[in-house]
Amino acid sequence: MSVAITIGERRGAMATDAPVTMDLAELLSTRLLVQGNSGSGKSHLLRRLLEQSARMVQQAIIDPEGDFVSIAERYGHLVIDAAEHTEAALQAAGERMRMHRASVVLNLEGVDAEVQMRRAAAFLGGMFEVPRDYWYPVLVVVDEAQLFAPAAAGEVSDEARRASLGAMTNLMCRGRKRGLAGVIATQRLAKLAKNVAAEASNFLMGRTFLDIDMMRAADLLGMERRQAESFRDLERGYFVALGPAISRRPLAVKIGPVETESRSAGPTLMPFEPVPAGDEIRELILTPVPEREIPARPARSFSPPPDILSQLAAHAETATVDVAEEEPDAPPVDAAAQRLRFIEILTDILRDEDAGFRPVHVLYQDFLVRCRIEGMGRDALDMPRFRRLLAVAKAGVDARTAESGQWRQAEQMAGVLPDDVQGIFLLIARAALHGEPCPSDSLIARTYGTHSLGRARRQLAYLEEQNMIVLRNDGLGRRSAAIIGPGWETAPALPDGGQS
Repeated sequence: MSVAITIGERRGAMATDAPVTMDLAELLSTRLLVQGNSGSGKSHLLRRLLEQSARMVQQAIIDPEGDFVSIAERYGHLVIDAAEHTEAALQAAGERMRMHRASVVLNLEGVDAEVQMRRAAAFLGGMFEVPRDYWYPVLVVVDEAQLFAPAAAGEVSDEARRASLGAMTNLMCRGRKRGLAGVIATQRLAKLAKNVAAEASNFLMGRTFLDIDMMRAADLLGMERRQAESFRDLERGYFVALGPAISRRPLAVKIGPVETESRSAGPTLMPFEPVPAGDEIRELILTPVPEREIPARPARSFSPPPDILSQLAAHAETATVDVAEEEPDAPPVDAAAQRLRFIEILTDILRDEDAGFRPVHVLYQDFLVRCRIEGMGRDALDMPRFRRLLAVAKAGVDARTAESGQWRQAEQMAGVLPDDVQGIFLLIARAALHGEPCPSDSLIARTYGTHSLGRARRQLAYLEEQNMIVLRNDGLGRRSAAIIGPGWETAPALPDGGQS
C-alpha cells in the first residue's frame, strides 16, 4: 500500500509550487539521509516529516538538543529524559515502546557527549533486540547523527564510540527486516561514518559550503563534480531531493510549514542601545563578590528514582537473606570449575555470528541472565572479570588449554593491554601455543568487534608497537606471529585466510 505525505513544493526552472510528496511505505524500506550546515533548515525538515507522518506510523526520535519535545505535546509522544534513567532502563524502554507501539522522544539534552552516545546506543539496542513478534514498522529519526556515528575517534572513550556506532550501523544496515526505518540528519557528511551514510537510498541535501561535503553530496546524488558548488546557493529551507521515495531525478524542494515550534529556536535580532562605559556600569559588572557568596553549581544526579522493579528486587533479596539465615551454609564453590563454566556460557553466546559486534554491556546482560537461569545468582561476575573472560572466550580456548600454566601466563601478559585488544592478543597466543596458522584479518576483525579489516590490521600494529608480538612475512606473502617472551609462534598463513 502506498501512503504519500507532502513535504513541500517543487522549485526550479521546470515547475513552481507543485507539491512534492514522499511515499511513506517506500521510505520505511529504503531509509533517508538529510544533510545541511547549521541554519540550513534540517530540523525544520525533520519536524515537517514527523508531523505529516505522526498519525500514520510509530515514531522514535533521538533528540540530542531537546528540539523535538514540543512534538509530544501535540501528537502524544512519550518524552524520556535520558538524564534520569540508566542504560539498562533505556534498553528496556526501547523494547517496551515497540511492544506497546508507543511513539517516543528520547531527550538527551543536559548530558555530556559520551553519556549521550551510551544511552542512545542502549535505547536503539533495545528497539533492535525486540522479539520477532513485535517487528512493527517504526520511523527512527536521529538528529545530529554525526554525534552517534562519528567517522573518526574523538574525545569520548573508544567503548562508548563503538557502542554508539554499532547501534547506528545496526539501525541503518540491518534495521529494515526488523521494521526500523532510519532517518538520519547531519551537519557534515565528512564527519558521518561512511558505512552508516551509505545505507540510505533517499537523500535531501541542503546548503553546505565546505568542498569535501559538497563533493560527497554530489556523489550521493549522482551529480557531476562541477555541479557540486550549487549547494552553496541553496536558501534556508531549500533541499535537493533524490530517491525512490521522492524522485528518480534530483529535484529542488522548498520544505513546507510546520505546526509545532522548537524550544531552542535561534536568537532574533533586536534593537541594541549601548550603555555608556562609565563608573556606574563598571561598578555593576566588576564589583568583587565575596567568596562565601559565590553560588556553587549543584551537581546533577543521574541516578534514576526507584521504580517498582527495583523495589521488588530489593524485597526478593531481603526474603532470600531471611531464608538463608534459617538454612545451613551452602557448600563452597569450586572456583576453577565455575570459571570453566563461565567460559562455556560465553562461548555459547559468541556462537551467534552477530554476537561479536554487539556492545559489551549487551553481552554482559545476556551473560547474567544465563547465569541466573543456572542458579548462579544475580551478580555471578562483575564487569572487569567479565571483560577478561570475554577476551578468553573470544580466543576460542578449550577447557584443557584454559587450565594450563602456559595459558595462565598468556592471560597475565594480556592484562597490561586495553580491554578491547586483549581478545586479539589471546587469539594469537592460542594459535601460537598450538602451532596453528596465524589468524586471518577477518577473524581478528570479528574478535575486535568490527567489520573493518584495516582497523584489525591497525590493532596488530599496535600489539607490535607494545612489544607483545612480532609479525613476519615469508616470500609467499604468508604471515606468522611470535609471542615475545615465551617464544610461541604461529604457523604461516595468508592474511586473507586463503590457501597458500
